[in-house]
Parts: sequence; C-alpha cells; structure tokens
Amino acid sequence: MSELDATHDPALRSWVASANAADTEFPIQNLPFGRFRRGSEAWRIGIAIGDQVLDLNRAAGTSVWPADLRPLLAPLAEGDLNAFMALGAAARQTLRRALSQALAEGSAAQAALAPCLVPQAEIELGVPCRIGDYTDFYVGIHHATAVGRLFRPDNPLLPNYKWVPIGYHGRASTILASGQPFVRPQGQLMPPGAAQPTLGPTRRLDFELELGVFIGTGNPIGHPIALEEAESHVFGLALFNDWSARDVQAWEYQPLGPFLSKNFASTVSPWIVTMEALAPFRRPFVRAEGDPAPLPYLDGAAHRAGGAIDVTLEVLLQTPRMREAGLPAQRISRSNFADAAYWSVAQMVAHHTVNGCALAGGDLFGTGTLSGPQPDQAGSLLELTQGGRQPISLANGEQRTFLEDGDRLSLAGRCSRAGFRSIGFGPCESTVLPTAGPDARTGGTHA
Repeated sequence: MSELDATHDPALRSWVASANAADTEFPIQNLPFGRFRRGSEAWRIGIAIGDQVLDLNRAAGTSVWPADLRPLLAPLAEGDLNAFMALGAAARQTLRRALSQALAEGSAAQAALAPCLVPQAEIELGVPCRIGDYTDFYVGIHHATAVGRLFRPDNPLLPNYKWVPIGYHGRASTILASGQPFVRPQGQLMPPGAAQPTLGPTRRLDFELELGVFIGTGNPIGHPIALEEAESHVFGLALFNDWSARDVQAWEYQPLGPFLSKNFASTVSPWIVTMEALAPFRRPFVRAEGDPAPLPYLDGAAHRAGGAIDVTLEVLLQTPRMREAGLPAQRISRSNFADAAYWSVAQMVAHHTVNGCALAGGDLFGTGTLSGPQPDQAGSLLELTQGGRQPISLANGEQRTFLEDGDRLSLAGRCSRAGFRSIGFGPCESTVLPTAGPDARTGGTHA
C-alpha cells in the first residue's frame, strides 16, 4: 500500500500555472500517465499537469535527469507505457518523486522542461496502454442487490456474493478511448410473448459506471499474489464505462453470462491515476455488521485499516436536443467507490490469481457497476428506471428509460479529503451512433 510523502504536500505548487488552479483535476499532486498525439505525430506518453501535458519523449532528452533515472525514462521516451509499467512500483515511485521536484515551483528544470509542454486542447488522447486481457468483476453490492431484486424479488443476492469476488473474462479488442463514439449494437432479441428471437438493434442500451484497474506487473503462472502484495502489482485506476445491451443480455446470459450484450464497446478514460497519487484517499475496509469475514487469503490487518479508496463518481447525460440548445450535460447519478464496492482492488487481484492464473502488465479489470445505496446513486439506467418502468426526467422536459441515438454519456471522478489537494481522472465519454444496419454484417455501409 502506497505511503504518503513529499509529493502529496498540499502546499506544493507547480511552475505550470494552471496546475495551481483550485478546480484543476491535475495538480502537481496527481501526475497521471496517458498516451497522446498531436496531428500526424506518433503516439507518445505524457504526464497531465494542469491544462498541459508533459511530453516524456521530449522531456527524456533534456539534461535535467540524473543518470540513474534515465533507464526509467527510456521506455516512456519510446512511447511504451507497458514497458515502464513492468518495471514495478519502486520505479514508478522513484519517477514520481523526480517529476514532482522537476515540476515544482522554483525548480531549476523549468527552463528545460517548459518547451516539452503541450496544451491538452491541442492533442488527441488514446487508450493509455496496450490491454492484453480484460476481466469484468461485480464488486458493487448495491448494484448486485438492485438488479437481483428486479429479477429475483425473493432472493436478490445469491449466497456466494459475500464470500467470493465474482467476475468473468471479457475481451480487450473493443475497449475505446474517451471521446470515441460507438455504433448501437444489434443482436438476438426475444420479444415478450414471441415464439422465437429476432435479430435487431438493442432497444435497451445502458451504461455502467465503473472504475478500471490497470495491472502494472504480473505474476508467473502457478504463483498466486498474496493480498498484502496485491497493490504493488497495480499501476493505477481509470474511469470505465462498460456499455450494456440489456435486452440482448436477457436472452443470452443463461447459462454462461453476457456475451454480445457486453463485447461491442467499453470506454476508458485516457489518464491512469497511479496508486501513489491515491494514497491520501484511503479509507478503512469495513463490512456491515453481521456479514461474514473474508476468507484469510482475502483478509489482513493493513487491508482492513486502509483497503478502500475514496473516489466520488458522477454520471452526466447530454441528449442531442440539449446540445442543439446549448445546454450542458445533466448529472443523473452520483456515488462513491468506497461506499459501493463490497470487494477492494487488492482483493480482486488476490482472488484473480489464487488459482495460479497469470496476470500481465496492461491487463485491465473492470470493477463492475458502482451504485450507491440510494436510488439516485444508481450506476446504470436499469436501476435508475427500475428496469425501464419509471423513466427519468431531464431538465429540458425529455425523458429516458434507456439511451437513444445521439446521446452522449460522460463519467467523472474526483478524490477529495480535508488537508490534501483534490485530484481528478479526466474525461470518460462517448456518443451513441445509429446502428449501421443489416448490411454491416457483410461489411457494407449504411446509407
């Protein structure tokens, strides 16, 4: 578990003026990693600082770094975040301290590094690293209970939920960068009362408010990661929207779970907030009175003292009519990771590998939907609308049960604590495009 140090000092200021603004997501205390390009340039790795990005390809070539730091900067200069992630937590912590000192107000490095800054307004952001494997967990107990109540009113939460972190293996091929739109998926649908299914576009397109957990260093096959070591294998967190076609899912999910209803698109925010940046925002990991204690491989004193992470999460919706009228996106939900998650980041890693499964740098976990205990804290439209029976009303008079074409859905995340600088996660948004039509199955285009 990361410790507090000088990089978290709330009095620390940067010579990058925008990093000192009270409302910035990227003060000098954050320093998240991302992948970007400008125009026709090659993709490169950068650090978000205020409204700028420190281009590590250019910065690595300056003379401000001591010799022992250059091997850490080499993979970042080459645009390979995965190679840097594989160096481990100690390397990441060393570079964080060096970057903090170099970007701090009064640093002698300012003259050399100032030309390495690029305005965020001028860049394209991508998926931050190569994602090899993707696992979707189901750690949000309030979501699991609410959805279970829709389908199993007498038994909403299955008996294994409070004993084992539930998850399934997904796919990484359609994980999209924030801002990239996606086409409304089609699949098999079973209309109520029908004798056979039909093929068509989903009518119940939904979002899922999640966090993404990026693995930094893996483990050899057959060697589980112990709980007390689990977070040293995690590079950091990002916002994650695991889109869902609820009507496709209802028909296909038994007996093996979701397939086409989940593999058409997921959206990840472009900045990975490191575990070190999150150190001030730890909370005790506690269970409700009467709940079973985790099995020993998922439990420990240090984990109980600070295994949860306090991240405030929001969901914002902007319809086409709102955009045409110049209206901003409207918040439709607000929750918190620590309140929503029944299982922690460390427990997900420990359980994923307890059977000997090998993880690798760049692997991604989705937490599952992070709904709070109150109805307006739901992390999906399935919950907010009670399965589509109670539409939500927007300020402009529109209503939604599920997402319509042209809707733009955004996630936001923020960590705040008295005595520390607030940090954010950056954008995680996408817009729903109309289904391409039946000819999409043969590679044609829809007029």
